[in-house]
Amino acid sequence: MNQIETYNLLHDGTLALARAERIGIRVDVEYVEIKMAHLTRRIDRLEGKIKDSKFYIKWKKASDNIEPNIYSNPQLGKYLYKTLNITPPKFTESGAGSTDKETLTNLNIPELETLLEIRKLKKIRDTYLEGFLTEQVDGWIHPIFNLHLVRTFRSSSDKPNFQNIPKRDQEAMQITRKALYPREGHQFLEVDYSGLEVRIAAAYHKDPTMLKYLREGYDLHGDMTKQIFKINDFDKHRNDHAYLRGAVKNGFVFPEFYGDYFRNCAEYMACNWCEMPKGKWKADQGISLGEEKLGEHMLQNNFRNLSDFVNHIQIIEEDFWGRRFPRYAQWKKKWYKQYQRQGYVDMLTGFRCSGVMSMNDAINYPVQGAAFHCLLWALIEIDRMLQRMGWQSRIIGQIHDSIVLDVYPPELPMLVKHIRKITTEDLPKAWTWINVPLEVDFEYCD
Repeated sequence: MNQIETYNLLHDGTLALARAERIGIRVDVEYVEIKMAHLTRRIDRLEGKIKDSKFYIKWKKASDNIEPNIYSNPQLGKYLYKTLNITPPKFTESGAGSTDKETLTNLNIPELETLLEIRKLKKIRDTYLEGFLTEQVDGWIHPIFNLHLVRTFRSSSDKPNFQNIPKRDQEAMQITRKALYPREGHQFLEVDYSGLEVRIAAAYHKDPTMLKYLREGYDLHGDMTKQIFKINDFDKHRNDHAYLRGAVKNGFVFPEFYGDYFRNCAEYMACNWCEMPKGKWKADQGISLGEEKLGEHMLQNNFRNLSDFVNHIQIIEEDFWGRRFPRYAQWKKKWYKQYQRQGYVDMLTGFRCSGVMSMNDAINYPVQGAAFHCLLWALIEIDRMLQRMGWQSRIIGQIHDSIVLDVYPPELPMLVKHIRKITTEDLPKAWTWINVPLEVDFEYCD
């Protein structure tokens, strides 16, 4: 793409997103107010539960009978790691013991689990629901979408942040999304590019194994699940196997692509996803795997503790980059050396990232940016199609790799047909550097 084309992409994208902002999204103000009051009562009860505990009473004594602030990370860290002499599982950049969600979860202390629950509820109330109330006008919000603030040339959103509405935590997702609804008689439609960044990365590194996976529809996450958890009869249609596949996808494959390493991956998969402890493993521990617990399966495969699993994932990582994706590994080294010589990296979409970047930044920024530009190109074309057809359906927002529409139901069948053509057929024809098939998923809301 030349400079005129890159300018036009952002120019036309700004106009299309401005139309989405103008349409807006309805907010159930009464529901939000009632739910915020309900969350406040829940938070108060949980705070009382902590303050009545032996954990808090001992904390107060250690603070010379001054009421500790349960929301103060420095106070909490001092109590955990100095008063109770707990070895920090993780440290901050300043060298202090971490008090983030992952760390507190791994400490396996009931009062900390209650504190994490409070943190989650406060975020739902004070960030998401309060944001809806603050920004709504006559029951409508009009989120802003920016194309000029992110170093990777991706978008951002504010007032309120439409791209930050919870999705992974089921309770947070249900509470917040229940507040939003389409125009009367309409429904929401989310069009989500499947594995877009992985597909666009293939246009850079051209690893033959990755190209084969993407072109022939093989299941990389399933293959890695078999290898990591030693499951020969893997079936992604089984709920327990699908759960392990999710652990591998989010805890190993994607982190490895984005520059993480084996130790973090092993701990995240075993302890966070699969509920195994950091110490010695027992047969009755972890998530259910068929009629047995995962702990029994791990012991049968000679994983006696997290350390054994970490060593196993180190071998898996070496195999992942050395045998499975060697071209991808070579490309990363070559790409970073090129950045060190030039001081910038160019995207396939014609944009340039410059300035101080780590190795992970230099590798990931052009992939993330180009993947978003694919979505933006599709969003522009869908917006043009809707105007050209004179349909009532409208784009109302964009979240990472997806486009959200407010749809008039009689238009839905033809709309899906046109969107699938634009996103998976027209885009690769317009940008011939895309070297793998693109896929989109559609999710409807009543």
